[in-house]
Amino acid sequence: MSDHNTQIEAQISRQVLSSFDSTPDARFKQIMQSLVYHLHRFVRDVELTEREWLEGIRFLTDTGHTCDGLVRQEFILLSDTLGVSMLVDAINHRHSVDATQTTVFGPFYIEGMPERAYGENMAFTPGERALVRGRVVDGHGNPMVGAVMDVWQTAENGMYSGQDPEQPIGNLRGRYRTDSKGYFAICTIVPVCYPIPTDGPVGRMLKAANRHPWRPAHLHFMIEKPGYRTLVTHLFNRDDPYLESDAVFGVKQSLQVIYEDRMTHDDVSSLLGITLPFKRASYEFVMEAE
Repeated sequence: MSDHNTQIEAQISRQVLSSFDSTPDARFKQIMQSLVYHLHRFVRDVELTEREWLEGIRFLTDTGHTCDGLVRQEFILLSDTLGVSMLVDAINHRHSVDATQTTVFGPFYIEGMPERAYGENMAFTPGERALVRGRVVDGHGNPMVGAVMDVWQTAENGMYSGQDPEQPIGNLRGRYRTDSKGYFAICTIVPVCYPIPTDGPVGRMLKAANRHPWRPAHLHFMIEKPGYRTLVTHLFNRDDPYLESDAVFGVKQSLQVIYEDRMTHDDVSSLLGITLPFKRASYEFVMEAE
């Protein structure tokens, strides 16, 4: 490539960068100029062809068309599978060493799910009975009374309600609250590993990269309490085969739990009248003050 062509390309980049010089919002200016700088460097680095550029435009257009506004959010799925979601999570949740680690929010959360009582069953589809119990505390071990726990997971077929028209919309979803000592109990089914949707542009990208679409089994949590940072995290099944190759890079060792076999009752399962046998997992969440 001649020096003349290199100078023309550099001039284009300088012109675009300088077009944001008068941006009144300093943060917006920083983001846009950094985006332009790195995007232009990427284009020059790979020497993007016009055909590849057009294919990229089509890919992003298809990604937008695949979003349905309710459950399917293909752009979040794209962000997840490129590791951007986990990088943003890491930057924005530099918690103390004692706080429970966060992970990706995921594209299948639905607002306004049913309020559920302590130990209420949120599973209306078949599966292996499970009791998930534990406590929510602050960094000093004090109980978080009345913390709201938004919980969601897939059914045994690997699909979320809202994604699967055969499931009731509130299936395997609910809003629980901790009791006067910070304890919680959730009756559900054991989570299963599942593939993220592959019928859209993200699926095409994974196939072209020879990457699998599987996520290890997990239970989603979003825990809120006034005065504390909202905690968005998962609990992963410790024996899942996809822990080391999660399609969205969301696994952390501290978030893994064992679903142990229970042939007899414990204090909570006896109180709730859970049918034997069942599986039990326990976890203590630690929230960080704002």
